[in-house]
Amino acid sequence: MAWLAKCIGVRCATLRSLRPVGVAMGAAISDIFARAILDSRGNPTVEVDCFVDGTLRGRAMVPSGASTGTHEAAELRDGGQDWMGKGVSEAVNNVNGEIRKALIGMDPADQESIDAVLIKLDGTPNKARLGANATLGASLCCLRASSDGDLWARISSGDVVSLPVPMMNILNGGAHASSNVDIQEFMAVPHGFDEFSEALRAGVEVYHSLKGILREEGLLGGVGDEGGFAPNLPRNEDGLSFVLEAIGKAGYIPGKQVSIALDVAAQEFFEAGYYHLDGKELTGTELGMMYSKWIDDYPIVSIEDPFGEDDWGSWIEFTRREGKRIQIVGDDLYVTNPARLYRGIEEIASNAILVKLNQIGTVTETMDVIRMAKQAGFGTIISHRSGETADDLIADFAVGTNSGQIKTGAPARSDRTSKYNQLIRISESEIPYSSLF
Repeated sequence: MAWLAKCIGVRCATLRSLRPVGVAMGAAISDIFARAILDSRGNPTVEVDCFVDGTLRGRAMVPSGASTGTHEAAELRDGGQDWMGKGVSEAVNNVNGEIRKALIGMDPADQESIDAVLIKLDGTPNKARLGANATLGASLCCLRASSDGDLWARISSGDVVSLPVPMMNILNGGAHASSNVDIQEFMAVPHGFDEFSEALRAGVEVYHSLKGILREEGLLGGVGDEGGFAPNLPRNEDGLSFVLEAIGKAGYIPGKQVSIALDVAAQEFFEAGYYHLDGKELTGTELGMMYSKWIDDYPIVSIEDPFGEDDWGSWIEFTRREGKRIQIVGDDLYVTNPARLYRGIEEIASNAILVKLNQIGTVTETMDVIRMAKQAGFGTIISHRSGETADDLIADFAVGTNSGQIKTGAPARSDRTSKYNQLIRISESEIPYSSLF
């Protein structure tokens, strides 16, 4: 499958610096205010408001991950007994103190300068002092405050845009579910359609078809953090079989209209040099050969985090063998970090990157990583986190950066559907649907 050549042709317009859209000349930030709110897991997270010339102009909520990479920016939590150690009072105070003082008077449309101030103010390589949840909340609310119109247009600055192909997590395992399934996400990818609305409908129908199949098998229980079903299964491969069956039962052609993507999150079951899967101890090479067989047997178009975050040799070996057949995505491997992405590009460790704003902590740094990935011909996927909010900003971000793909969970639960619903609204602007895979 020559997916990468298609990807390069569709999405590789160079990102330019954000330019102001709809903001009056001479406007200035008059206040920044943060509070603690609840995320989709019922844990505290940070919400930040930006006031421009005395008027509330931008609000942003910060998500949180469960399966996190060791190398991503530091989320600041209070520890102690309150909120079971997950409080964010310190991060909130950092916004309402140092960050507020530094940003008041700045032009909300000058995103690069705002983010430069946040980076310098923190002064650490990974946002450990102020917290990436504090810096990102401030950065995102300024982005929102700088636009009166469509946020995706503000982000694109006139570049080519497209509606992203959704990667819909319909079966959960790993750190996102209380089941015996090791693989974290089995995703339906509705790519073979002319319109986003058609693709979304197909993904929803596959989701409900899977529900019916699992109910018939006596396997329907709860759902995972991202809304996908979370059954106990004899083998991890059974998840692929069920998703494939659901695609057919929903009336779609597997591999042509709807395909399968995996987020293995292999770091979660990597220990003492081996991958522990289905009761077996596998080397990186053995695990890679198992994936190759799955690619032969199922319509898989993308595998995310097939190996551990520092198992570079296995990544390189697998990409050399399968990189022209499927998309191989680094999440824990890269953690939206330019230094790690640079190594991956140089060593051809993958051919795509998952982009999460809270892994790096500012809008500008995220845009820089996307620019680097596109210039290298890498696929880019804008992603949510397992601990989400109702904030739909990543939908606009995926369109505005012309990423071509978005990963935002099952078509269920308002923390996930808020993003799909925003993409429906954006689709009314007659923006083309991405052609991938």
